[in-house]
Amino acid sequence: MASSVVSFLTQPVVALFVSVSLGHGLGLLRAGPIQLGGVCGTLFVALALGQLGVTIANDLKDTAFALFIFALGFTAGPQFFANIRSGWRYGIFSVIEVATVLLLLAAAVVVLRFDPGTTAGLFAGSATESAVLGTAAEALSRLALPPHEIVRMQANLATSYGVTYLFGLVGIVVFTTQIAPLLLGIDLKAAAHKLAHELGADDNDDYEPGLPNIVGRAFRAGPVAGTTVGDFERSRHNAVTIERIKRGKDILDTTVGMMIAPDDILFLIGRRNSMIAVQDRLGDEVPVPAGTNVPITSRDIVLVRRDVFGLSIRELHRAAGIERNRGVFISAIRRLDRSVPVLPGTRLEQGDILTLYGTEAAIERAIKELGHPLPPTDKTDFIFLGAGIVVGIFLGGLSLKVGALDLTLGTGGGALIAGLAFGWLHMHAPRHGALPTAAAEFLKDFGLATFIAAVGLSAGPDAITLIAQYGIVLPILGLLVSVIPAAVSLLVGARLLRIEAPILLGAIAGQHCSTPTITALVSQSESTMPVVGYTVTYAISNVLLPLMGPVVVGLAASLL
Repeated sequence: MASSVVSFLTQPVVALFVSVSLGHGLGLLRAGPIQLGGVCGTLFVALALGQLGVTIANDLKDTAFALFIFALGFTAGPQFFANIRSGWRYGIFSVIEVATVLLLLAAAVVVLRFDPGTTAGLFAGSATESAVLGTAAEALSRLALPPHEIVRMQANLATSYGVTYLFGLVGIVVFTTQIAPLLLGIDLKAAAHKLAHELGADDNDDYEPGLPNIVGRAFRAGPVAGTTVGDFERSRHNAVTIERIKRGKDILDTTVGMMIAPDDILFLIGRRNSMIAVQDRLGDEVPVPAGTNVPITSRDIVLVRRDVFGLSIRELHRAAGIERNRGVFISAIRRLDRSVPVLPGTRLEQGDILTLYGTEAAIERAIKELGHPLPPTDKTDFIFLGAGIVVGIFLGGLSLKVGALDLTLGTGGGALIAGLAFGWLHMHAPRHGALPTAAAEFLKDFGLATFIAAVGLSAGPDAITLIAQYGIVLPILGLLVSVIPAAVSLLVGARLLRIEAPILLGAIAGQHCSTPTITALVSQSESTMPVVGYTVTYAISNVLLPLMGPVVVGLAASLL
């Protein structure tokens, strides 16, 4: 019976899906804000099954990683290029991450004689960046070493990653949520809410998510009679719009120069809190007159207009002028699939997904001014996807000789660069090259899970050898290599750049590409303010760290 179970489990397809299933189940284990995660859980299960001698074909492993890394680049492309141009103030933390980690890894190679596989695994695990495994594994395969030695180093890569990832994750979460606020002498929740108010949260509705954001109500003109529609709207910072007026039996569309008469009934739409505040300036509230109400709709658009990048929402309204922004409101902002607080002081970036709320005519006008509507499709453009990966593989085959190092992007690096470029192209021409969010997330999640399972299964008995050789050294290094770059960034951000603490801590989470860390920060601060810093460094580090995989391998090989 036992032999038949072992025989069943050693079938490659069975071993793959057992690793993915049990690994993601194991990944649900949580201790406070720390969760193992499906990727690390899959690796642990695959390492265990690998002791039975089961392996996965390299072609499947390479295909899975190419799909994952292309989708990663595709979703990050719009924000990556925007942040490269204008996000240096936060993007410097990604550079600090790479420079500090490379110095620490060089010391580990010289002192502990780590081989390139173990070194790259330490890099991937401590920086909590799984994509490094693919680019580093490919770089290891190109070393001028016997095949069995390359296999051993690739096994060390997976094992070192698995051991150091958990400690790197614990280190960065505890540092950003507990230690860093103490070092800065702040209460994170209070600091986040203070910053939100400085950015205009007092006039915003986002902190009451259980109620509708934009509402419509009707009032008698009362005290505002004798003023123009434009004067009234400007007095409320354009947070309320008079859409229509009932004058006698007539229903009138409004313009900014229209004078309000004493007996007018005004139909207003606007932000909820502003609508409540404006009641004192108007007459009695009345039922919405028949024919006065206007259909309100919601549309998602991609922001591509260059001259508004970096403007705050308040500045955008001023630049547009009262006539062009009447009747349309930004009700949500998504950046790298993260919600960004919609506050008057929130700055807009290229590739932001804006949810516009208002009248159909006003939204159509805003779309022409700001960007492209997201096409309502759930179909993947496989022509675009296939062409993108082929281009990536071609780019990955190019190489550059720098001294003793033979640098090349490899399949993973090439697919990442192609994904960035194709994602940027799709942003500017959204009708072509569709890769819906749900499809991209599946490619990233399943592609990475399959790749990680294949790596873990291939590691086999070599995993035990590495753990026995280094013991407690790897966990300690995983913790140090995670926390030291974060500490350097905290010092630079707080003392030199004077970045607000909630945003700075979010940027540090982003330089590690750590989703659990930003989740913990948002939870602890009870605010989305840390996301503002997170998205910039995440977009840059998500590209920069995987590209460092071959560099780490080459560095370790040259120092041995």
